[in-house]
Amino acid sequence: MPDTQWKNRNLKKPGDRFPVTLRSLLLGVLLIPINVYWVTLVEVKYYSLDGSCLPLFIEPVFILFVVIGLNFALQRLTHRTFLNQVELLTIYIMLGVSMTFAGHDTFQNLFGQIAHAFWFATPENEWEQLFFRYIPSWLTVKNRSVLEGYYKGESSIYAENILQPWIEPLLIWGAFFLALVFMMLCFNTLIRRQWTEHEKLAYPVIQLPLGMTYKGGSTLFRNRLMWAGFILAAVIDIVNGLHTLYPSVPMIKYIKLTNVGSVFTERPWDVLRGMRISAYPFAVGLAFFLPLDLSFSCWFFFVFRMIEQVFGRAFGLRGFPYFSEQASGAWFALAFIALWTTRRHLMEVFRKATGLSTDIDDSREPIPYRWALVGFVLSGVFILGFLYVAGSEIWVAFIFLLMYLLLALAITRVRAELGTPHEISAGDHYANPLYIMSFAIGTKNMLPSSQTVLSLLHWFNRGFRNHPMPNQLEAFKMGENARISNKGLLVTLLLAVLVSLFATYWANLDITYREGAAAGAGGFKDWVGRETFNRLQRWLQFPSDPDGTRLSYMIGGAGFTFMLMAVRMRFVWWPFHPAGYALAISYAMDYFWFAFFISWLLKFLLLKQGGLKMHRRAAPFFLGLILGDYVTGSIWAILGPVFGFRNYKIFI
Repeated sequence: MPDTQWKNRNLKKPGDRFPVTLRSLLLGVLLIPINVYWVTLVEVKYYSLDGSCLPLFIEPVFILFVVIGLNFALQRLTHRTFLNQVELLTIYIMLGVSMTFAGHDTFQNLFGQIAHAFWFATPENEWEQLFFRYIPSWLTVKNRSVLEGYYKGESSIYAENILQPWIEPLLIWGAFFLALVFMMLCFNTLIRRQWTEHEKLAYPVIQLPLGMTYKGGSTLFRNRLMWAGFILAAVIDIVNGLHTLYPSVPMIKYIKLTNVGSVFTERPWDVLRGMRISAYPFAVGLAFFLPLDLSFSCWFFFVFRMIEQVFGRAFGLRGFPYFSEQASGAWFALAFIALWTTRRHLMEVFRKATGLSTDIDDSREPIPYRWALVGFVLSGVFILGFLYVAGSEIWVAFIFLLMYLLLALAITRVRAELGTPHEISAGDHYANPLYIMSFAIGTKNMLPSSQTVLSLLHWFNRGFRNHPMPNQLEAFKMGENARISNKGLLVTLLLAVLVSLFATYWANLDITYREGAAAGAGGFKDWVGRETFNRLQRWLQFPSDPDGTRLSYMIGGAGFTFMLMAVRMRFVWWPFHPAGYALAISYAMDYFWFAFFISWLLKFLLLKQGGLKMHRRAAPFFLGLILGDYVTGSIWAILGPVFGFRNYKIFI
């Protein structure tokens, strides 16, 4: 809820909403470039904070924490409130949008891919003969004199004739991604009311920013349990950070990913030799706000996944258990379930958009339903036309876009309902549209030009960790809780999108030309370029037919997900959540399954001993775990680059 004092002063009727203020927009615009540059520096050059890899982004939470601290200080000095909840949330939402552009799985990857083929082509890999003729010149930079400074560094993007070759491809890729983002925004407008107001989904990810901003943060920050959780996480990070600097300082073990599978040496158990556990404070905190059946299902199905591996090893089943294919089917099933449960609302929305008789009202929506539907269709037409002009067959482009949107819908539903991490794809594995098309359609059945265009889309299909669609819907949910005007939020999102795009371009080019794209941790994402063009090389040199075995496992994964959902709807006591299965056989639970087990056990015991009352009393402690981990991790990520030492990372 918004600050009571401001509500009484500004709202005349119960249904009224707060406007978005100009000063909050200006503050957001000023903070976006700072946030984007920081994210790019620590994730690309130093690899010292994976802030965009989590469902609740680290950097926006830290900046919000700092802004609230300054707000408290000014309030003490002047005895008046400067920023209220609406303004604080507006700033936070804009920073969240910037993460969906600057983060690991969007434009960072584009800069690792956009020029890779032309710099790393050799007579041995035969890339020039295989696919150079299929790469549109307007989507890449191929001038080697321009790329020399990009890859080797000690140059500047501001030098004469350096920036000009980048303008066309970046503007075109930007237009493509903006169309994709607007398409998702239009669809979020169509489903927002059903998921947010009617079904009242939990949106666990927004609990911390809402708590931090309620009454300017005075309620949460005066809670002793919150500070207990904060201090516990901070102490862990400080001790482990000092151990990173001074190995003689004892380390608190098993907090970060730790391999415990080395004890498995005999066949078939040796397949588990890579098993890892973790107890990240932020992960334990985030999982506490998940429904109990989901947190249980996440770790249970991960253990079941390991049992499958042992079974396959014992019986020598090649390829079994085909986790990538199972995961693909499971996520598509979740998308169809989301559409099915929203079907009646979508029918009413369609009636409203086409002028037919209906009782549904869209006067308070971000975009009227008619224009949202038109925007969705026109964006789709633009994207298909873009891919066709680039060289793809139209049917290939349509199947790709359909798969991408289904996965986006499933991710958004899981985030809205459950709030879990959703790294459902990892490189060329798990629920990746490009990988699915390669075995479901067969590369033999696609023209080389279509395969090349598909490969060029790898940069935003690699991991989905900082996906734009769930963040848009969460912005509207925060607006619902704080009674912010949806149309004001639309302006906020659109402004943040434009500022974030150009800030991301500037940050990546500035850092790469200073340091060199082949330097830094991970070679400034050059491994994304290697994945892209090595796979394209395999596709073209070894064309494949549709793979019936992989298709059957994908269908099996979908069928199992539908079965779990059907039983769950029939029996209240059923402990297994279909999303838990989909998450466990994807990549995200590799990091978090044991932390989810710890959180599930703590929540189970709390509910058993004290019921919902005890759960509500304990909630601030777990918010403190998240906040303490994020704030301390952010401070380490600032100190490391500033003073030139290898700092402790709170994640991975």
